[in-house]
Amino acid sequence: MQQLQQRLQHVFKDPTLLARALTHRSFSIDHYERLEFLGDSVLNLAVSDLLYLRLSALPEGDLSRVRANLVRQETLHKLAVDLGLPRLLKLGEGEMRSGGPKRPSILADALEAIIGAVYLDAGYAVAQALVQRLFVAVDVNPQMDAIGKDPKTELQEWLQGRKRKLPEYRVVAIMGAAHQQSFDVACEIAELRLSERGIGGSRRAAEQAAAAAMLQTIHTKVDHDN
Repeated sequence: MQQLQQRLQHVFKDPTLLARALTHRSFSIDHYERLEFLGDSVLNLAVSDLLYLRLSALPEGDLSRVRANLVRQETLHKLAVDLGLPRLLKLGEGEMRSGGPKRPSILADALEAIIGAVYLDAGYAVAQALVQRLFVAVDVNPQMDAIGKDPKTELQEWLQGRKRKLPEYRVVAIMGAAHQQSFDVACEIAELRLSERGIGGSRRAAEQAAAAAMLQTIHTKVDHDN
């Protein structure tokens, strides 16, 4: 834990925050999911600020797509591995046996939880500085917007292009044992009175499935009607 704090360049005033950020729900009821929720928002704001400064010539839509590439699971997974998180995660026995310490979704979520923990421990400026350090070695360039779009990004761009509000994602149910859970997530666009569901082995995967279902509905109903 001391070495992790050195790599983060932040020593926690409240070490319990860091311990919680590394604890999966299969290990304890005092787990990282609330911190992950907070860290996701801090990460998106910090990355948005970084891109606004670095890519000042890019329009909004391209900035959104570059940001989506930077905060997607694959990128966060690599950053988490570089920080050595697989060795530090606390998981239940079943999750450990099923490869949990190497699972990209768990590592990405834990990294977001750490960002949320730093925010609570020291405020936004310190959390923002951490995000900037994490991404310092990442090649941020306008060409990143050419990388294939995931369903959530595609849905966001469709709505933004039509000046509509972004969708809301809501966990409807969590099913299965702690070490082998499935998430049921609703994707809702109140403005269009549309709601679709998706199921996945992680909250992220379920959100992507729900977004994909929503895109299919939009293309068959909304676009067809227009």
